[in-house]
Amino acid sequence: MDLADVLLKLLTVTHPAPFLMALLFSIYLPFCAAAVKPTVEPSAAQTRMAEFWREPTNLASVDVYSGPWGDKYAPDPKAVYKFVRTKTHGNSPGLTVSGPHDVEWSVKQGPESHVEVTLSRVLSAAGYRQPPVYFLESMALDHGDWVERATGGRFRPKVKGLKDAGIWSWQQNPFVGTKPYQGLLVILMMFDSTDVKNTNNSLYESKEPIDGVMRWFVVRDIGAGLGETGRLAPKIAAPDLFERNKFITGVKNGFVAFDYHGWHQELVRDRITTGDVRWAANLLGGLSDSQWAAAFRAGGFDPQIANRYIRRLKEKIRDGRQLD
Repeated sequence: MDLADVLLKLLTVTHPAPFLMALLFSIYLPFCAAAVKPTVEPSAAQTRMAEFWREPTNLASVDVYSGPWGDKYAPDPKAVYKFVRTKTHGNSPGLTVSGPHDVEWSVKQGPESHVEVTLSRVLSAAGYRQPPVYFLESMALDHGDWVERATGGRFRPKVKGLKDAGIWSWQQNPFVGTKPYQGLLVILMMFDSTDVKNTNNSLYESKEPIDGVMRWFVVRDIGAGLGETGRLAPKIAAPDLFERNKFITGVKNGFVAFDYHGWHQELVRDRITTGDVRWAANLLGGLSDSQWAAAFRAGGFDPQIANRYIRRLKEKIRDGRQLD
């Protein structure tokens, strides 16, 4: 029985208070993580890279506001959505609704909803696979006996022909060690993404090829960012904290140390090189001012707040590009 099994058994038998549970996880979980290693040979990883990332061909022309799916799957702000059920997992409030043409939507509410849409737009523009997600400030919600004007958030439709086939592991997957894999972690560090864990990753399978592949490795629930990183209730979408946080704290033996205090330190500690950081910084550095503004507008951010985030992100990109 390993440490993870012991911890699970302890929590199941004793039912400690929530704070004690979080404390136990913060102490023991880092020692329970699997080794970070690829599951295929490097040549096979390159052959399958399109399942994870494809190099942007003309980054300056990418529609960052609507994203790679365009308006085809965007929710109608004038429609009435039928309540289906309340979200029962995760840290953010939310619900499932049914919209026009019987499309089912997963709606995430709260601060994470803004961050998730914005970061999804940036990742899509940078070449990473993302599902269709959109932001609506509010919606008409039909409860059967009455209709209310309810808080909106991140809308993610269930797309016909695209199946969520479960999670994939940060620690062991075909792309570990490749530049796009390393670069994705760097981008998440830039956004102070605190919740880098396997259960937030989704493996999508399609009935028909999309961009030549039938499987996608996606980082999906990416709303816990633009604030502080930590293991016990870090603040999300907090511009004051985001502006003060450091990005890089040093370089030792060619590996970059980040100001990251979230779970799974093994993913970035003594693993990300200066070249990886420059690669990611150069990639995001190709986004124009108008594209950055469009990404934050897509997430429903106030323009003045968005400008503060964008200014700090550009500083991080500059620091990454100058890293020796």
